[in-house]
Order: sequence, then C-alpha cells, then structure tokens
Amino acid sequence: MKHNPSSRLLEPNMRLYFLFLLLFAGAALFVSPGLAALELSASAALYFFFRRNSKQRRVRVLRYIDSLTGSVETAGKSSLINSPLPTMVLRPDTEEIIWSNESFLQLTGVREGLFETSVRDAAPGFPVQWLLEGKRECPERVELNGRRFRVFGSVVRAKGKGEQNLVATTYWIDTTDADAMRKLYEDNRTVVGLLVLDNYEDLMKACPEAQRSAFLAKFEEKLNAWASSGLLVRTQRDRYLYIFEQAWYERLVEEKFSILDSIHEVKAADSIAATLSIGIGVDAGNVAELYKSANVSLEMALSRGGDQAVVRNKVDFEFYGGRSKTTEKRTKVKSRVMATALSEMMSDAKEVYVMGHRYSDMDAVGAAAGICCAIRKRGKTPHVVINAEQTAAKSLLDRLRPLPEYEGVFMNPDEAFLKLRPGALLVVVDTNRPEMVESPDILESCNRVAVIDHHRRAATYIENPAFSFHEPYASSASELVTELLQYMVNPDDLLKEEAEALLAGIVLDTKHFAQRTGGRTFEAAAFLRRSGADTENVQKLFQSDLQAMIARYGIIRQAELYRGNMAIAAVDEDGVDRVTAAMAADELMTLKGVQASFVLFRAGEGVQISARSMGEVNVQMILEPLGGGGNSTVAGCRIDNGTVPVTQERLMNSIDAYFEK
Repeated sequence: MKHNPSSRLLEPNMRLYFLFLLLFAGAALFVSPGLAALELSASAALYFFFRRNSKQRRVRVLRYIDSLTGSVETAGKSSLINSPLPTMVLRPDTEEIIWSNESFLQLTGVREGLFETSVRDAAPGFPVQWLLEGKRECPERVELNGRRFRVFGSVVRAKGKGEQNLVATTYWIDTTDADAMRKLYEDNRTVVGLLVLDNYEDLMKACPEAQRSAFLAKFEEKLNAWASSGLLVRTQRDRYLYIFEQAWYERLVEEKFSILDSIHEVKAADSIAATLSIGIGVDAGNVAELYKSANVSLEMALSRGGDQAVVRNKVDFEFYGGRSKTTEKRTKVKSRVMATALSEMMSDAKEVYVMGHRYSDMDAVGAAAGICCAIRKRGKTPHVVINAEQTAAKSLLDRLRPLPEYEGVFMNPDEAFLKLRPGALLVVVDTNRPEMVESPDILESCNRVAVIDHHRRAATYIENPAFSFHEPYASSASELVTELLQYMVNPDDLLKEEAEALLAGIVLDTKHFAQRTGGRTFEAAAFLRRSGADTENVQKLFQSDLQAMIARYGIIRQAELYRGNMAIAAVDEDGVDRVTAAMAADELMTLKGVQASFVLFRAGEGVQISARSMGEVNVQMILEPLGGGGNSTVAGCRIDNGTVPVTQERLMNSIDAYFEK
C-alpha cells in the first residue's frame, strides 16, 4: 500500500499546524476582519474534522487488533492440533496427561484420547523431573515404541478455582535415524595403537636359539587373535602398529585389555613370561594426531614400568593393568650418554638451580647434594631450592649446611625466585609432576629444565624437558644421580657427606636394601662406599627419639585390617608428622599377612596418606584416583580440605576398585 507524501507531513504533532493557522488568522485581523473570520472558521472546521477522523481511525485500529489477535489464537490452536510434531500437554506434578495431538496418539499406538491418562502408562520411562527443574530439554533421549526422541518442553501456571496448577507442553522430535547415523559414525572412527614387547631382549636371551622362532610365532599368534578386528603390522622386531575402529576399542575397554594378562602365558623356556605395553590414541582430528597420541601413551606406559595399556584422549590419560613387578631394564650406555648431555647443559648455563619435591625426604636432598657436586665440578655455584621448615631430612640438612662448599647453597623458594635470572638451568630431582615441586613458579620461569626421577609417571608430568633421565626401574633418585656422577666427576670430587647423603637416599627408598633393589643399586652403593660414605653415619641419620617411637607405635595401635590383608591406620588427631607416619607404615609391613599398609593423618587443613607395599599390591594405582603418586611399593597422597573419616572411606573405595579390575 502506497502512502501519500503530503499525509506524512501532516502526521507529526497536529497541534503545531493549528497554532500557525491561529497566528495567521490573528495577523489577518489587522488587515481584513472578514478574512480573519473566514480563516478562523476554516481552522475550526478543520479541527473538528480532524478530531472526528482520529476517533474513527482509533476504533478501526482497535477492531483490527482484536481480529488479528483472535486470528493468531485460532492459528496457534490450529497449528498445535495439526502439528506434525507429536505434542503432549501434562501436569508435571501429578504426571497426568491433559491433552495430546493426533501425532502423539499415533506414536503411542492409542486410538482413543489420552485425557486423564498417566504419563507412565502412555510413555513408560519418560522423566518429568527436568520440567519441574525449569529445563527446556530432556537431558536424555526418550525411547518409545522402538523409536528415540529428543523432547523439548516448557511449564506455565494455569489459574483456576482459586489455585494455581502447573501445566507443561512437550514437543517430541524423532531422532532415531540421526542417532543411528551418529552411532555408525562414532563406531567407524579410527583408533591408533602402538604395541611393544617389553622384555624382548630378556626373552631372547632366555630362549634357546632353535626355539626363538617358535616362541615369536606363538606370541604373534596370540596377538593376532586378539587384534583380529583391525590391522596389525609389525614395524620393528619388538614393536607393532595396530589400527582399528572405535567400536572394537569400546570392547577392549570393557575387557580392560585382557591381552595384558593372557600374553603372560607365553613364556621363554618356561621361565620368563612375555609382557606387553600398549599405547592408544583416540578422539583426535586426524590419523597423524592419533599416532602422536598413541606414541605419547606408549611412552607413558613404558615410563610407568610397562606391562600396561595407556589411552590418551582429548582430556587426559586412562590406565589399565600395570600391576606386575617391574624388572630392571637399564644399561650403562644410557647412563654415560645422559651424563655427557647433562654436563654440557651445566657448562652452558649461567647458573644452575636444583629442586626436589615438596616435603622433601632424604632421597630428594641426597640427589640434590649429588647434583651440587657435579655443578661445582663445572666451576659454578649450586643453588638448592628447599623449604627447610617442611622437610623430612632435617638431620641431613644439618650435616650439609656447616660445610664450606654449602655456604649459601640452600635457599627457600621465595628467595630463589627473586634471584632467578634468564639462562638458568633447573634440575628437578625425585619427582616428575609439576604440582609436586618445591616451587611451581620457578619451574614455569625456567626455559631449560632437567628431570631426574624414578617414580612412575602420572597423568600430569613435566612436559618437554630439555633433559630427562626417567627410570621407573631404579630404586631411588639418589641411585640415578650416583650413576651419572660416575661419568661426571672423579671419586675424590665427591665429599664424604655428599656420598653419605646419596647412600641415605638409597637406603630410605629401598628400606635398607630390602625392596626395589637390583644389581645397579648395589653397584651405586659400592661406588659411594669407595667415595668415603660411612654406613654407621648413614644409620645415625635414621635414628629417632623416644617420643617419635611412642608416636609411631601409637599409630600402629589404631591400625585395622581391611579385606584381610590391607592395614589401614586412620589417626584423626593432631601432632602426627610425615616422618612418623611413614615409619609407622613401614612398621605395619612387618606384620604377617599384610600386603599393603596405609597411614592417614591430619596435615593442616587436609589429610595426608602414606602407603607401603611389598610389591604384590601396587599402592600407586590405589592412590592415583585420590590424586597421589609414587611407585608400586612406596606412594603418598595429600587431600586438601578433607577429613580423616571421609578420606578413609574414599581410600577403601579405591582399594575395592583396584581389586575389582
């Protein structure tokens, strides 16, 4: 419809136009009274005409609006009744159906109306709680007569007879075909796996040459049977590439990678069982990213001791297996190469800092002392970052501090952070987790980081270090540092106190050479003994006073057996320190039949757990779900803002989950 331009000129504020007409009439009064009277008469006529026309237009507009509103309501009702989407109106509080359209009747298979019928009778399994919670969509798919639906809805309050009732309108969208297509797509997504025969060298040595081919054939026969739903390709003598689909991956997870246990049945000369490590990459954008994730997963599996499967997805890692005892798989060649690389990094650095984990122990301090010797050999002054107020190695610190070589070496994290300069090298010992170091700020500020650790790698670890000497088969970080020192310094360069500090670290983590000891452990101890370490002085470092012994046995008195062989001592009182709790956990392992021990105690606003095992039970896997770490025989965990009873219940649940796997 076209509008007259002149009419638009008259629409804005008609009072202004009439004011000018009166002004012109007033001006004409001085010229010609007759003309003025004529103008006034015309203005009055126009004014009354405008008023009348305005009222008529207002009435017509109101009638049009009423007719339009009625048409909209009629159209809405018609659309609701004849909508192709199944629609149901119900009372969510009583689950009573008020009305449904023909499409919903056909969906339910009921020919008659559903008035005053229960939702449970018409659509079994349909939840209504989400409507009462004010949500616009059902959080899960609804199945009805073999079809899947995405249900939307809204709730209003209908007034009637003095009370308000809830009325909900739901719209059902059939997603059966779309969901089937999505499931097909997800099942057909590619998954990449990398497999490694962990102990290939040991198996070949144990197997007579005439039987090696038969052994490998038996191994690959079992492996091919397990991987029959994908493509398995041997890439190296002990490595395999496995490409398969997501649907098969779900089955592998459901079986918890049973191949890890079944492959143990393949033995060389009936003595050494084969072990397998698996790295899986899922939920990546392309095959290249999947392969990269699989490679990272395999490295994680090997760094945790092997004989397990690790899955890398978009969020984090998932671990399966890894309960068997690890065997030593190190060579002196690697230690020599690592020593050369670390020496070059120390020589190039402007300054070198050494840092262990929070609440440091003798292994962390002993390893740091060994690194200090290597730093002095390069003509540099070492800096050891340590919180002297929160350490379990005060006796060792008291022995090192008076030495001239250690004047000003130990500094707290805040002081070290202020003195840190660009070009510095940070050596992290006895931990590989960024959240566990003495100062995460220093770790983030250093561009060059070297890691020396023996703990099994957890889901979080220091990524992309410039140097990494990570051996989960070693007894302690002090043992690893001792191996490096044999190629970095002369025996007379190592101070007597430093040799004793390193030996104390080995003694601590091996429980006086009773656990996690191999041939390399005794070789390292022999080197330290030749360097002047006195075993009597080392033993004195572990002495405690009478009060500590009383506190230790007070913890043991509260211990209870769980599942028959798990000793748990929960101390819900103040005054227990980490050293006493660790010694109590060690003491509990001397009880007959106990396979693992756990000591829980208050630590500030949180709870600390100290765990020990003889190797049959992997305490690291038990504490990992609680945020802890360590290795199979020694592990720890700290839970902030927790209570001892709640933490004990979480611990028992984690133990149950460990044995149910």
